Amino acid sequence: MSWDIVLFNSRQKITSVDEVDNTQLEATDFCAAFESHFSQIIKDGDHREIKGEDFTIDYFIEEDKVSNKIVSLYGENGLFELVELAKKYNWQIFDTGNGQMIDLEKPTNHGYENFQGYLRHVLKK
Repeated sequence: MSWDIVLFNSRQKITSVDEVDNTQLEATDFCAAFESHFSQIIKDGDHREIKGEDFTIDYFIEEDKVSNKIVSLYGENGLFELVELAKKYNWQIFDTGNGQMIDLEKPTNHGYENFQGYLRHVLKK
């Protein structure tokens, strides 16, 4: 199972996705940023798969710029790579698993452990 997160490019400091001001969102070419940052990207039609050290990031490309981008992570190291990109481009990251924004200065405080707990719970059913 993947861990899905959403990247946002917004002039607003987002504390909750319920409070996102759409007028503050900025169209971005996330895919171009991925391609300039990551060296190993497998392309299959509109699907892309970034392969890294102990992680994979899956996403689909768009023709136009977008203000947010959902990606699927496999492995915690993928989050750390995206945090690095988010800091560089002033993006923000939302964890769909726990419904919270990820603190880019302390990304280990959110996310992966919660996702692993959820995954264990689902697999027991």
